[in-house]
Amino acid sequence: MNPFLENQLLQTRRQFFGDTGIRLGGIAMASLMGAPRISAAPSEVHPALPDLPHFASKAKAVIYLHMNGGPSQLDTWDYKPNLLKEYQKSLPKEFLGDRITTMTSGQAKFPVAPSRFKFSQHGECGRWVSELLPHTAKIVDDIAVVKTVHTNAINHDPACTFVMTGSEVPGKPSMGSWISYGLGAETSDLPAFVALTPNFPNGSNAQALFSRMWGPGFLPGRHSGVVLRSGNDPVLYLENPPGVNRDDRRAMLDSLGELNQRGFEKFGDPDIQTRISQYEMSYRMQASVPELTNFKKESKATLDLYGEDVHRAGSFTSSALLARRLVERGVRMVQIMHRGWDSHGNLPKEMGSQCKDTDQACAALLTDLKQRGMLDETLIIWGGEFGRTVYSQGTLTETRYGRDHHPRNFCMWMAGGGIKGGVTLGETDEYSYNPVRDSVHINEINATVMHCLGIDHERFTLKYQGLDQRLTGVEPMKVLKNILA
Repeated sequence: MNPFLENQLLQTRRQFFGDTGIRLGGIAMASLMGAPRISAAPSEVHPALPDLPHFASKAKAVIYLHMNGGPSQLDTWDYKPNLLKEYQKSLPKEFLGDRITTMTSGQAKFPVAPSRFKFSQHGECGRWVSELLPHTAKIVDDIAVVKTVHTNAINHDPACTFVMTGSEVPGKPSMGSWISYGLGAETSDLPAFVALTPNFPNGSNAQALFSRMWGPGFLPGRHSGVVLRSGNDPVLYLENPPGVNRDDRRAMLDSLGELNQRGFEKFGDPDIQTRISQYEMSYRMQASVPELTNFKKESKATLDLYGEDVHRAGSFTSSALLARRLVERGVRMVQIMHRGWDSHGNLPKEMGSQCKDTDQACAALLTDLKQRGMLDETLIIWGGEFGRTVYSQGTLTETRYGRDHHPRNFCMWMAGGGIKGGVTLGETDEYSYNPVRDSVHINEINATVMHCLGIDHERFTLKYQGLDQRLTGVEPMKVLKNILA
């Protein structure tokens, strides 16, 4: 079949009239106004929506430290000293409830497992912090801990989808994609939204990471998070092949862009525009990424702040420093996903490894931003997708225990742009099993993030499948004003 005729057959009625009579008026108007082009390309690579932000923002960028797998709140932030006398006693049925996973539902007993780690008070706020987090303990006056976050999901996949997209149902845009769509970025040489997936300690129980956690859902594809891989080659196939120089690449992309633009004008497929923008961004990243990932110009004091692991490509520590360099260059959202926090068996050993791998880097990132005067404009979030049970999964001894999934309450902390440091929101019962004050839905965390960025989460919507969709879901969600600066 003739390719030209095949193209015509693929056209819809609307596209046919759009390509003929209806567009003639636009051509005539352009010629009358002496316009050299029918539509000018935007001057910014990542422009914000015209009506955003809704009000003056405190934060300009977000760094999300996602501890994938569910860190135990009992062994980090939710200090319960009275549990020592409950050791090996079965959790009372009135606390247990009827929603537990199949991994422990068959247990004859649900023995209480107090944390084997010591807690001590730190900072002017006097916050109790586990010995697992000695570096983060030094910055507690700069962070707000929310102890009563709860989620709807009890398994990893839907819980991670929920915490990153505001919904358990796949297909919704991630937080970073919403932010990219609404606010764009202050850089033309890097993506608006970057996702990092660092290495994690050997022996950890690591859950899978799904692309929907940084995916655009029903938003245009250009708002997807660009994943920088662990290791020395963060972006595959970014360099030109032998024999192709930068001028050759520019000429090729210009010609390809013209062909793609013709396709877009004919078919109106938004994915074609995404393809055009992604080719252009790849070209810009050929120059920007090598400079971005080169830490040689960082001072010795800065590298020492992060610790020795900063020199190991693909480590969580190098990712934390890279996150600072990204927001410093105008990237709007950086998401670091550290795996291995799913401790069903030997939690003391596994949690020890996980915290050692991340603690100094988290504290260093906040301190580094503060020293550079960037913390007031950068919002940092730390947390997992749910918490862990007070009862042990499997055999309990004084030195070894596991914890099952627990969606009813877990701890997250926030710091930086728009957040009041040194405060705690919420309180749990004596078993850290249910909130007793100020229960916080995960979408209220998301609403607060939007607020710090100058966005009214209830007004930031996009109609899709008959609903005014938003990051915080369709149910009413409040901003956590108690932790706002």
